[in-house]
Formats: sequence, structure tokens, C-alpha cells
Amino acid sequence: MVIDLTGSEKRTFFRFLGLFLGSSLILLLVIFWLFYKIESKLQYDLLTSNMKNVASKISSSIIYAHMSDLTINTTKLASYIKYDYALYNKNHVKVAGNINESIDLTKKIQKVDDSFILVDGTPRGHLGVYHIAIRENIFQDKITTLIEKIIFYFVVIYSIIAIIGYYLADLFLAPIINERRKLNNFIKDTTHELNTPITAILMSTGKDSALTQKNMQRINLSAKRISEIYKDLVYLFLQENKKEPAPMILQLDKIIEEQLEYFEAFALKKKLTISSDIEETKFEIDKENFIRLFNNIISNAIKYNKIGGEIHLELKNRTLIIKDTGIGIKKELLNDIFNRYYRATKDQGGFGIGLNIAYHICQTYNIKINVQSVENEGTTFTITF
Repeated sequence: MVIDLTGSEKRTFFRFLGLFLGSSLILLLVIFWLFYKIESKLQYDLLTSNMKNVASKISSSIIYAHMSDLTINTTKLASYIKYDYALYNKNHVKVAGNINESIDLTKKIQKVDDSFILVDGTPRGHLGVYHIAIRENIFQDKITTLIEKIIFYFVVIYSIIAIIGYYLADLFLAPIINERRKLNNFIKDTTHELNTPITAILMSTGKDSALTQKNMQRINLSAKRISEIYKDLVYLFLQENKKEPAPMILQLDKIIEEQLEYFEAFALKKKLTISSDIEETKFEIDKENFIRLFNNIISNAIKYNKIGGEIHLELKNRTLIIKDTGIGIKKELLNDIFNRYYRATKDQGGFGIGLNIAYHICQTYNIKINVQSVENEGTTFTITF
């Protein structure tokens, strides 16, 4: 069911549904009209063929009676003829039968009221009969039944098409609605993420606040957080129109050590212990991109860790391993954590773009990234250069 539609989404939904149902209506009308024409023509041909056969039998009976010096047995004729009939002489005067309407005997097929009448001239004067008239009384009933069936099946089929159209329209709009909801959530989360450090800065620099060491540390952490959010947003929304900078051979171990100093204040705030086993490693990559890759993973290790938890880094054999003792990720959610705006948990801040950025950088530089996690035990990221 389609719910929570904006005005433009409702207009799109009903336009799509109207176009689908309108075109389906025209197509069904054409199909059923053609079916009606074909079926009614078939019924007409079958009916006239049967009437001709009956007229032929009557004519044969008359000729046989004439040749056998017998008279016309009207009782016997009426017993095996299911149609009304009449026999006419040379002057077009009825000599036998139960048709009382005036008939034009010069026409082979004619319609009188709601019935068709067939005129046959094969007796050729035997026993004084020159014309045989056969009137049917079932064609109109057959056509009425045919129309009723067509209307019934039209209503049933069109109702099914309407239901299908409704769900097709829902399916058509689902990705748009999902993206719009993701964007709305992203805006809300971004506002929340920016509000926290900005509030901390304002509180630390208020009219009655002294610039103590604690306040300076709070301002420093808040400014760094705003800077990280800004860099991620710039990378996320400008990467499609921005040419990737030329890579250069970097000393990854040196950069990691520098970034660990940058995150030291964040780690201390949660009383985390960070240990490392890093060996000299070189790799050709843009420096800002590698910093962005490393920072997004290490910041998650800090953000989703437990108070007093641990983080261990290992850089050996061109492989970077970042292991934490945080809240972990459910196994069924691991395949989605690199999707944009996806958040495996609502326990901490963030708006689901950090790992998507990390994944995109890995794809760009042909870096393999793997994640293993156990809920309530921790997460391990393995990055192979």
C-alpha cells in the first residue's frame, strides 16, 4: 500500500495509474469489441447454416411426397423442426406453417422484429410449394448471453488490471519514496550531528564561560567533529563532478600515526585504550583519500566502542587491521553497512555515509576491504592494499 506520499508523489502516482488504466481500458474495449464481432458473426453463420439445412430437409420431404403421390404432413414437419416455418405457393400465399408475419420472399435472409427469416426456393413447385420460410427464435438470446458474458469478463479482467496497475504504480514510486525518506533522515541526522558540537562550542565560549583547559579541549573536539562532517559531505556530494587527484606513493604508517594523535582526544573522552603494531608500508594513493578512508573506520571504532574499551591496529604485509571491542554488528546486517545512508544501529550519532565513502575509495584504488563482527563483542576491519 502506498502511504506517506508528498503532493508531487501523489500526482505522479495518479498520473501513472490513470495512464495505465486508460490505455488498458482502450485496449480491452478494442479486444472485446473485436471478440463480439467475431463471435456474433460465428453465431450468425452457424444459425443460417442450420436454417439452410432445415429448409433443405423440408424441401426434400416435399419433393419425396410429390414423387410418392403423398400430401404434405405438417404434423410430422413440426415434430422435427425446431424453428417456425411457412410454405408458400406460386402467388406467395401461405399454404402451411406457423409464420404469420408478412415476408418478402424475394430476399433470402431478412430480419423481422428480433428474428432472422431465411427463404428457400428449392421445392420448385412440387405439391404447389414454391417457397419455404424458416424463422429462428434463438439468435437474440444467444447475443444477449454473449453480451452478458463479455461484460462480466470485462469487469473481472479490468478489476484485476486495476489492482495490478495500483501495485505497479506503488512499485514504480517505491524507490523514489525510499530515497526521499533517506534524504529526510539524512538531513535530520546531519542537523543533529552538527547541533552537538556547535552547542558544545557555544557553551564553552558563552558570556559567563571561562576559557579553561577543559573548555578549550571541548572546543577543539567540537571543531574537529565539524571539520570531519564537512569533509565527508564535500566528498560525498562533489565526488561525481570532481576529478580524482593524482595518486602519489605515501608512507602509510606515518600518516596513521599522525591521525591517531588527531583521534587521541576522542579516545580519551571514552577512556579507550588504543594499541598499534605498525610496520613501514608504502602505497600509491591520494593522501586526502587515504586519510578519509582511515578516519571513517577509526572514528566508527571509537564511536561504537564501549566505555573503557580497546582498539588495536596492525599494519603488516600491506594489510591494515582495525579491531575494536565495541557493540558489534548483527550478522544479517553486514552486507548493508557500506550502503549510503545505512545505519546498523541508532545507538550513536552519524548518518550512514562514512563506510560508504570508505568503500568508494577502496573501489577507486583497487583496495580490498572486509569486515567481520560479532554482536556485543566487537568488529574487525581488514584492508588489503
